[in-house]
Amino acid sequence: MTSSSPAPLSAAHPSHNAQPPGAPGLSTPVLLLMAVACGLCAGSNYFNQPLLHSISTQLQVRDASAALIVTLAQVAYAAGLLLLVPLGDLLERRRLITTLMLLAALGLFTSGFAHNYAMLALGTLLTGLFSVAAQVLVPLAATLAAPGRSGRAVGLVMSGLLTGILAARSVAGLLSEVGGWTLVYRVAGVAMVAVALALWWVMPVSRNAASAQTQSYGQVLRSLGALALRHPRLRSRALLGALSFASVSVLFSTMALLLAGPAHRLGDAGIGLVGLAGVAGALMANVAGRMADRGQAQVATAASVSLLLLGWGALWLGASSLAWFVVGLLVADLALQGVHISNQNVIYRLDPTARARLNAVYMTSYFVGAATGSAMGSAAWLWGGWGATCALGLGLAVLNALALAHDQRLARRARSGAAAPQALQGAGM
Repeated sequence: MTSSSPAPLSAAHPSHNAQPPGAPGLSTPVLLLMAVACGLCAGSNYFNQPLLHSISTQLQVRDASAALIVTLAQVAYAAGLLLLVPLGDLLERRRLITTLMLLAALGLFTSGFAHNYAMLALGTLLTGLFSVAAQVLVPLAATLAAPGRSGRAVGLVMSGLLTGILAARSVAGLLSEVGGWTLVYRVAGVAMVAVALALWWVMPVSRNAASAQTQSYGQVLRSLGALALRHPRLRSRALLGALSFASVSVLFSTMALLLAGPAHRLGDAGIGLVGLAGVAGALMANVAGRMADRGQAQVATAASVSLLLLGWGALWLGASSLAWFVVGLLVADLALQGVHISNQNVIYRLDPTARARLNAVYMTSYFVGAATGSAMGSAAWLWGGWGATCALGLGLAVLNALALAHDQRLARRARSGAAAPQALQGAGM
């Protein structure tokens, strides 16, 4: 049942997540390293976006086939969220995180030395599947933080994750300009190995012994479905996340094809620099978080959904105007982060003792939406170019607005349901 008085996000389940007596917590340098690891893991799935034209040219495949690499990365990441992230409740976490990161590095090297499309696809799948180490690191930061500082720890690590996603396109474009698109994956692979080994060196051993003794892997996976059935707003917010990311993924999977085409004629570096407009998404994340803390998560979500609708109008004008394209990209990124941060704030309050599993359900839906949007975007580009792409993205944004209306009805119902017992209690006093 949904709690009528949400617990703060920094609360921890006492038997599972509490620090041992005398635990000093994580130092700032260790938290910064964890933030870098999150950014590298998350960003590894976005390196391909400004490189699609170069990939299609060098590997001699169609633009639409190259764009499917974006979809493969997101499908693999969604599978990792569902199948690997719950292992954080069963296995020793330091070993799990470093193992996942080393396997993700193997995927990056496979892509970096690919001479054909099949090899690139395999590397993309491996990287996407195992880069979910970031989603094990984020709740671990709260678990290992010093008492009263878990909110700061999670905020710092999440900032690293968001910055990694936003900077990945720009870094990839610049590196590709220097040494070709394969250099991007090779450098990222080396960085992934280095950060994984550094984490192994500095992070404390962490095992969720209580869960490991009472639940099997199969039970943990089955509990994800039970949580989804128990919490209507988990389902509504997962739908909101999926539709918003699907809409923006239509853009992400095709923007390089538009910008490299005859209307704009940008190289990989130029496409990467255009992607820097998304850095403003970090600002929206902070604004949405503060609004949620003040009980205005619904307002933040509504504003973000509206921005996404407006963003597609600007992107349509961006077919012939680079300035309008940048404006549209900026607004779409702002909208996506606003919806995402608001969603997380809502779902984490549904059951403070099951946040990792709630996150697994939500994030799986989130990236399934992303993969679907990428695949649909590639098909729309192939069928009708940028006009069809914008029509698809706008259509998904409209569906997102309808999903918000459904979530608002659920929120009102939850508030009225919580108010009724309080009224009866007051009448009996």
